[in-house]
Amino acid sequence: MARYNYTAYKNGTSDIVKGQVEAANLREARTEIRSMGYTPTSIIEENTVSQKDKNSKKAVARMPKMGLSEQIEFTSTLQILAAAGIPIIESLMFIENDAAKLKMRQVATELRKQIMNGGTFAGTIAKYPEQFGHVYIGLVKTGEDAGELEKTLDRLLELLNKQSNIRTKVIGTLMYPAFIILLAIFIVIVMLVFVFPVFKDMFDQMGMQLPWITEVLMNTGIFLKQNWISIPVVFAGAIFGINFLFKWKPSKWKIDEYVLKIPLLSKLIQFANFANFIAVMQVAYDAGVPILECLYLANLTLTNHTLEKRVEEATLKIQQGQHLSAALRATRTMPKMILFMIATGEQSGRLGDMLGQAVSYIDKALDNTIDLMTRMIEPIMLVVIGTIVLVLASALYLPLFASYMGM
Repeated sequence: MARYNYTAYKNGTSDIVKGQVEAANLREARTEIRSMGYTPTSIIEENTVSQKDKNSKKAVARMPKMGLSEQIEFTSTLQILAAAGIPIIESLMFIENDAAKLKMRQVATELRKQIMNGGTFAGTIAKYPEQFGHVYIGLVKTGEDAGELEKTLDRLLELLNKQSNIRTKVIGTLMYPAFIILLAIFIVIVMLVFVFPVFKDMFDQMGMQLPWITEVLMNTGIFLKQNWISIPVVFAGAIFGINFLFKWKPSKWKIDEYVLKIPLLSKLIQFANFANFIAVMQVAYDAGVPILECLYLANLTLTNHTLEKRVEEATLKIQQGQHLSAALRATRTMPKMILFMIATGEQSGRLGDMLGQAVSYIDKALDNTIDLMTRMIEPIMLVVIGTIVLVLASALYLPLFASYMGM
């Protein structure tokens, strides 16, 4: 009998409980936990403490975190070798010796050592949630427990590629306006620091009252030229401030709430979040994960706090006996077509197939939203740049026009 540490939801509540059970294997441990009235979210076999375990714990902090592209390559290699019937230790040795990227070799080395010391692949990566993520760990555990690690790695590879595509699309959409804004800021600073001060002597000789906009920009330019060190300081402060706002939980939660009220942006955020959510649901469900655990794993992919809390509320309703589609409908955040597909899948007993259809639908919806935003951003950026040019030109030429009119 082995001892397992578990983390679980208490059925019908949002309370999280932790404890230990003794069982012959992971499947029996999961059954035992469910019989206690809990829904397990994490089950890890407790290893006996030895000097090797202590060394491995020290190594946890030293294991590098792979980026998404490296994780895709790592999983792809494991999946190809597993499909060829090569054991996991030999697969890790291949990556350790022949992978092109250092991080992959270091990860494979550490995993191989711990598995050779008696651990399982799922149990070993469970020690590194920051490196692999809870979704990855949860699906590998399920696949290894069911004896379908090869299929699970294939599903994970598909999921990781999907996440990479979504990230690329969203970042690509935001890159253009970010570049235009930075370019506009650079142009404004150059105009204020190098152009406006040149006109100061000429305006002083004219001896006329300057328009307020010219006077403000002129004084700002002179101040920035005399205190040029303030420019990088302000930039650094702005970057730090924005980063802080998006990382500090109270401010991030408020931002997550307000962005869902902006018409087009809210669609982009919802589709980007639920594209990952539905994809994980489909992969986990096909792997045989119970629906509550599917929801738990899928909820880990949501980056918007408001959406995450609403899905958690839906999970509690499902624990209390409500249907999946009805509970998700009550969140008022998921697209209606997705809800209809889930309801159809529940009624027909083909939930896995309908989740696959939902993945295709939401991918297309995300692509359409990104295309629409891209088309709208271009004229908006032109208006912004045109307004900046108009303000700067007006500030420079209004005094000249006024002097000509007074002649």
